[in-house]
Amino acid sequence: MTPIAEIAPTVARLAESARARVMWDEDARREQLVALKALLTEQQDRWAAALHHDLGKSSIEAYATEIGFTVTEAEHALGHLKAWMQPRKAKLPMVFRPGWAKVVSQPLGLALVIAPWNYPVQLLLGPLVGALAAGNTVLLKPPELAPATSALAAELVPRYLDQRVVAVVEGGVDETTAVLAERFDHILYTGSGEVGKVVLRAAAEHLTPVTLELGGKSPAIVAADADIDVTARRIAWGRFTNAGQTCIAPDYVLVDAAVEDRFLGAMLRSVHDLFGENPKVSPDYGRIVDERHYDRLSGLLEAGGYEAVVTGGIGNRDDRYLAPTVLAGVDPGAAVMQEEIFGPILPVIAVADIDAAIGFVTARPHPLALYVFSGDDAVADQVIDRTSSGAAAVNHTLLHAGVPDLPFGGVGASGTGAYHGESGFNTFSHRRAVMAKPTKPDPSLMYPPYKRWKEVILRRLL
Repeated sequence: MTPIAEIAPTVARLAESARARVMWDEDARREQLVALKALLTEQQDRWAAALHHDLGKSSIEAYATEIGFTVTEAEHALGHLKAWMQPRKAKLPMVFRPGWAKVVSQPLGLALVIAPWNYPVQLLLGPLVGALAAGNTVLLKPPELAPATSALAAELVPRYLDQRVVAVVEGGVDETTAVLAERFDHILYTGSGEVGKVVLRAAAEHLTPVTLELGGKSPAIVAADADIDVTARRIAWGRFTNAGQTCIAPDYVLVDAAVEDRFLGAMLRSVHDLFGENPKVSPDYGRIVDERHYDRLSGLLEAGGYEAVVTGGIGNRDDRYLAPTVLAGVDPGAAVMQEEIFGPILPVIAVADIDAAIGFVTARPHPLALYVFSGDDAVADQVIDRTSSGAAAVNHTLLHAGVPDLPFGGVGASGTGAYHGESGFNTFSHRRAVMAKPTKPDPSLMYPPYKRWKEVILRRLL
């Protein structure tokens, strides 16, 4: 834990560095991005061990979804930083010529990144990439529910990164509350909508802009013409990676009734293929983060509202193990359909056709992601055109988040703002408008007194 008395001085130190412009030039930004990359690559075994301790992640999953994922983000930023920093020319209207105009990207100043526990490396250090590329100083708040990862961040970040530029505050509600009482130039928060409201209220005191990465119930729509075996495998992988604790995981499935039985059979086979007959002993299957979340997930299953458990439905609280679970015949009013599940439970609902699936989705808050599986491009296009979500993917799950050139963010209740790649650079930058005119010529056209001839010319030019 970081002593609360140290928080204000830490914020003040970072704010002073921002005012001193220590990160304004390209070389300073590159130096910190290279150091961040080294922090991840040189210490990857320790990061993987921490992630296994906190969430039961395998070393491969830890690298693919957290460590290597963030290294790729840093490498992408290093490769594009010069271009991102270049001023962008703006065209002047005829009446304003001669002169020139441009858009200049400048650091916002001091940024705060608050990370969640489900991907405690990626969602702490991934936003840091954009913030450093944009030239900011940054306060990092790792999640207290991933204690090993949080402690490692607190140890390693000061060793690798300039302490004038980046600092870490550890702790729970009290420490986070103290952090949010300070003034920042931008806050990026990833987590639940309820805590997102708390962050927004705190930010409002200082009129601080906020990027919120929240979540919601991301649907997977399976059309009658989908390749059922591939579809089931990809949905099972997306749902049960990190034991379902992924904000963009498919949260429920809307399957065409004509292929429902085939899809459920394929899901059963896919779970077996991915994690074996007993997922509890699979080295590739994770654990629920803590007992409170285990109890919440068990409560959703105990509340009923479904006809059958296709697979799973069992667990062990002491081991924080909950089997990959697929539910069939789910009532839309069931408890599992009222909130983001954030665990290894997948409700399946049969619908009459694509129109019914689209109507189901659009009657609910906008999700963070939407997945559509179909062999017909026109069907996929129809679903994407008629729905709204933070992102959409066709015939796969999760992968869009790994494309640096794609913005990652929500819409409506699933979040506001975006980052990754250039979107992250822009999120943490002020896009400053700059215009200049020579002092000569200085025609009287723009100035009073406005004669009729001036009006005629101005109306043609403006």
